[in-house]
Amino acid sequence: MHLTHPNSAKANKKTLIVPDKDADGLSSGAILRHTLMLLGLDESLITVHLLAKSSTVHSPTESALMASHKPAYIFVLDQGSRRSPPLIPDPTTVSLIIDHHHAPSASDFPASSSHATASNSPPVATASLLTHHICTPLHPSLPSLTSWLAVVGTHGDLGTSLKWQAPFPDMSQTFKTHKKGTLNAVVSLLNAPRRTPAYDVLSAWKALTAPDAPASILTNPRLLAAKQEVAAEVNRCTHTAPQFSADGKVAVFRIRSGAQVHPLIATRWAGTLKSNVLEWVMCANEGYAEGKVNFSCRVAKCAKGREVEVDIIRALKGYAELAPVGDDGRDGGDVGGEGLEKKQVLPSTSLLERVGEDFARGHVQASGGIVGREEFEELMGLMQVGVKKSAAKKEAGEKSGSASTKKKGGIVDSGQKNTLTSYFGKAA
Repeated sequence: MHLTHPNSAKANKKTLIVPDKDADGLSSGAILRHTLMLLGLDESLITVHLLAKSSTVHSPTESALMASHKPAYIFVLDQGSRRSPPLIPDPTTVSLIIDHHHAPSASDFPASSSHATASNSPPVATASLLTHHICTPLHPSLPSLTSWLAVVGTHGDLGTSLKWQAPFPDMSQTFKTHKKGTLNAVVSLLNAPRRTPAYDVLSAWKALTAPDAPASILTNPRLLAAKQEVAAEVNRCTHTAPQFSADGKVAVFRIRSGAQVHPLIATRWAGTLKSNVLEWVMCANEGYAEGKVNFSCRVAKCAKGREVEVDIIRALKGYAELAPVGDDGRDGGDVGGEGLEKKQVLPSTSLLERVGEDFARGHVQASGGIVGREEFEELMGLMQVGVKKSAAKKEAGEKSGSASTKKKGGIVDSGQKNTLTSYFGKAA
């Protein structure tokens, strides 16, 4: 499907835009909305659907809500790449996916949909930049009207220090019109409401599509209040002491918050923790969604530039595949307890099969997921989080090393008085 097709904007039929909740997704949606209106689609025929907290576009509830709008066209922006049934059951609805998340194959998209993805075309363009690239040739007013949105969305995902060099488009004129500091401040404000426990994505969308944006965003009282609320919660949770996997490759921070601050904390400590073996940082939030653990992972800054590139998605799946699997529920071995012999029954499916489709999503260097509490604890066990390196060696039948692990191995020396645990405890 192409936006210039006569059966799209010029058809004047109901169109549904489903953007992701962050600066990149919302900016992508705003660019598309501007485009459709300039191409002649009446504003009354454009509806925006924002997903519920801790939900995905693939859930039956969201599918029913999207179908209730009875759209002729549906655009799903920045929502991730996943093989699934059609987004809504109506076979006459035309669907387009615009995305940049990890997609191993061309079939990793909803059935009966077309897609434009930047996943396998490095340097990977964000959803907003990809939408901008698709839309701007369609109307002469679009470059000046939407380029700042492409910058906001791209800085939201790739960082505010991004160098706009080829093959990225030349945005020098955009930065003459809008100061880079202003657009970076917009990124922070747009991301704040959806991180609060209230999950107020609608306020960010309304601010982004206001006639006098981006200037009005900087003084939006709701967004400013949300930013303060999130900053306070990050400060409360960020001094949680980390635990390390036995091999020292992963640092895990476990927090409990109704706010979506786990990505911020993972990003913060990924840029701070240093070790010769540390590869990535995980922040797991046990208070964001009832009965679930939401976690975010980021490649550690100290691991970037090493000979072997870190792939978090592959690493997470590799750990999940370590779980022993039974044969239709047969005994998995004897476990003694209080003088009685007990039988351990192994599950008949692997952990990777049981965690579901919301596990190890996103990008290879910035992944995450949503899993059940029981499955998350099993994952922590497989990663041997909190297990001393010497104990892990002993469990594997190897000779344990010295009583204390060398600091350069990436595990905190238990004999050291000045440890990470004492630092984090003091800071808290």
